[in-house]
Amino acid sequence: MIIKKEKTILHIDGDAFFVGVEMAKNPKLKGKPVVTGEERGIVSALSYEAKAIGIKRGMPIFRVKRDFPKVIILPGDYKAYVKYSGKMFDIVRRYADDVEEYSIDECFADLTGLERLLKMNYKQIAERIKKEINDELNISVSIGLAPTKVLAKVASKYVKPNGLTIITKDTILDYLVKTPIEKIWGIGPKTSEFLKKKGIITAKDFVTKKIDWIKENLSQPYEVLWSELNGEYLMKIDPITKTVYSSIQKTRSFHPNTNDKVFLLSQLSKHVEEACAKARYYKLVPKKVSFFLKTKDFVYHEYQISLTSPTNAAEIIIPLIEANFIKVYKKNILYRTTGVTLQELVSDSVTQGDLFGSNNLAKKFEIIHEQIDSLENKFGKHMVYLASTHKAIKRKEKGTDSEDFDRDLLFI
Repeated sequence: MIIKKEKTILHIDGDAFFVGVEMAKNPKLKGKPVVTGEERGIVSALSYEAKAIGIKRGMPIFRVKRDFPKVIILPGDYKAYVKYSGKMFDIVRRYADDVEEYSIDECFADLTGLERLLKMNYKQIAERIKKEINDELNISVSIGLAPTKVLAKVASKYVKPNGLTIITKDTILDYLVKTPIEKIWGIGPKTSEFLKKKGIITAKDFVTKKIDWIKENLSQPYEVLWSELNGEYLMKIDPITKTVYSSIQKTRSFHPNTNDKVFLLSQLSKHVEEACAKARYYKLVPKKVSFFLKTKDFVYHEYQISLTSPTNAAEIIIPLIEANFIKVYKKNILYRTTGVTLQELVSDSVTQGDLFGSNNLAKKFEIIHEQIDSLENKFGKHMVYLASTHKAIKRKEKGTDSEDFDRDLLFI
């Protein structure tokens, strides 16, 4: 008779990761209120000290300067964040073979059965990983240990920063009773609102419902979530190192609202140029591109384009957006926000030629952009830009919508 060994899943969550990296680069920042996002015009990350005085993610930088003059404001250093992320994952891989890179500052690892091999119990393994990340990278992480991925995520969020929380099958309800339903990974605002109307306020309320109730009221993914929260390991670790990333997004809000077609197209052109520059920086190319217009009433109109060949050349993408612009634009509607997202990003090393030669054209633009990117690294952004971007470049008003921010590089 084979006895199935209970799973032990580790989840690591970086503590205020972007700001943590900035503090690792400059230890004089430690203990101070620090935010990043100066280049975007809004707060993209903040230290716990900044959070304690009332600053929130998405807050306009001008408000931070006005209301919190002692806060240190920095531009994002995404190259450093990716570098530290990779080093953090490498430390975890010293102990576990099955490591899943969930996002730039999060990963899962399967520690099952490693106690005997490493001559340490699971808590000691987690403590060793935690210490090495802190000692070698000078950043803080919080760790959760549990029988499933969803419970491990509950555990890593339970004590922050610098926490280590262990949930066993015997203690699951002790933690879930203190966890609001909206804090569970995979339960979004609409679902949590629905569940609260049904009297489900905490994660414990959710897991103590019968599975028949879950099947009757929710879709299949929530059955998996319910099982995971009850300690049944269903969501497997994906140990393949990421070569596909989610998206690079650029958006901008403006005032007054407008239906000026030329202006809106110019904004979209500017977004494409900036997003493509970011993609080239990370040596990535998108398989798909989407663009949207948001009305003054906050209604989104979006269109997605599949590229015949992945490219980060704006000169190829912009005409495709112009050709499809009429599918989202209406003459009699006022718009407040434009946005472009490069989707299904892959390494530029995996692109192949296509039957129509667009890849060859992209290669020609790539040579040109190497020179342009080099100039902009020395002298600043928008030294050279396309004519279609001119109107947007010349408009000096900054975006004011706190929900609009560059997502830059989001790992999935």
